Amino acid sequence: MKYKRILLKISGEALLGNQQFGIAPEPVQMMASEIKKALDMGAQVAVVVGGGNIFRGMKNSAKIGLDRATGDYVGMLATVMNAITLQSALHQIGVQCRVQTAIAMNQIAEPYIRHRAIRHLEKGRVVIFASGTGNPFFTTDTASALRASEINAEAMLMAKNGIDGVYTADPKSDPSAKKLDEMTYDDIIKNGLKVMDTSACDLCKNNNIPIIVFDFKKENGITDILNGKKLGTYIN
Repeated sequence: MKYKRILLKISGEALLGNQQFGIAPEPVQMMASEIKKALDMGAQVAVVVGGGNIFRGMKNSAKIGLDRATGDYVGMLATVMNAITLQSALHQIGVQCRVQTAIAMNQIAEPYIRHRAIRHLEKGRVVIFASGTGNPFFTTDTASALRASEINAEAMLMAKNGIDGVYTADPKSDPSAKKLDEMTYDDIIKNGLKVMDTSACDLCKNNNIPIIVFDFKKENGITDILNGKKLGTYIN
């Protein structure tokens, strides 16, 4: 395998399916199946799930009159809901999984402890990191880069919803947008590309963690990346 230990970032919107809100069973089950394929290869897989399918802190808080910090905390709770749902889907197909949260929720998940997380990975368990960094004003992109750095992940895989890589513009609104097969961290930061937060990109750059952006709907996408096949956009 090209990478032994990876962190998989799944956008919350990827769990919508054909719905406008909530969690659809099909994408959850599909992602659980794709993760199991990676485990069967011998990879160690950690996961961060966004919460945008339920609540987006920055966007939704303004609509209902919440201050930004409160909205971000609500968004963190949404990521916990997604994490527990994915954990259940993994358990149903025989995959051992632990959810660790940055905000204490002892009845439903472990607290985030770095060495315990690494030990779970070494034992072949999937670890899902929920509730972001535990702090408002930081997105799950930043949480993904932070956790990837802490667990010494060899790559960060960003599973996007319906987008198979990084484009020069939004391909959904600009038909002339061109897909970029490779780019550098600085390309994202300098050009202000919306693929991820610049703080997350900077964290990966400082810790030399390559980022692969791909479409989560691509069958065998994770295993193809682990096998070294060119898929999506490679950022290094």
